[in-house]
Amino acid sequence: MAQNDTVKVIGSWSSPFALRARVALHLKSVKYEYLDEPYVLKSKSELLIKSNPIHKKVPVLIHGDVSICESLNIVQYVDEAWPSDPSILPSQPYDRASARFWAQYVDDKCFGSLDAVAGAKDDEGRKAAAGKLMECLGILEETFQKSSKGLGFFGGENIGYIDIACGTLLGPISVIEAFSGVKFLQEETTPGLMKWAERFRTHEAVNPYMPSVEELVAFAKQKFSIQ
Repeated sequence: MAQNDTVKVIGSWSSPFALRARVALHLKSVKYEYLDEPYVLKSKSELLIKSNPIHKKVPVLIHGDVSICESLNIVQYVDEAWPSDPSILPSQPYDRASARFWAQYVDDKCFGSLDAVAGAKDDEGRKAAAGKLMECLGILEETFQKSSKGLGFFGGENIGYIDIACGTLLGPISVIEAFSGVKFLQEETTPGLMKWAERFRTHEAVNPYMPSVEELVAFAKQKFSIQ
């Protein structure tokens, strides 16, 4: 596969997972065509269905005549297909394995807790789910303090694989905070993550693609018919 083959991304402006693909491509200075897949419950484009016939969901990276699905898989592919600096994954095998572990932790545990908070049927269930989310963020805080070495990002001085994985939590957390009035990122419990979140949001590879909290809240209200 040639680096200069046509590159396209099928995404959705509101999807935190599509954000991962766009940030990775921006870091690698890869030019691509972005195809926004409107959020419609029963209608998906033929290109999306053809490119991701198993899950039929965004994001999808199309590179030449091949399609790559699943956001973390796409980020790894981008790092390998365009090996020029900056590297997204660490160079050492152990560090790479550790980065993949924490990225999967975000998807399995953190997003699982987020979904539980959003889908709770009563206050008791919501409180229990919120507690688990707080616990997950506390673990990420410890990981950040150890891996960043005071340099600003999980990957050190520059955004890396764990940063891209964790960054997708910020939009959904902001929406839940807006609806619940509960602050999940707090100076008392997650000071490192709070500062990291601001650096991540404003980074030049992230800011153009990350929707504002107001946009996401309005989208959530429309999606779930909340007045």
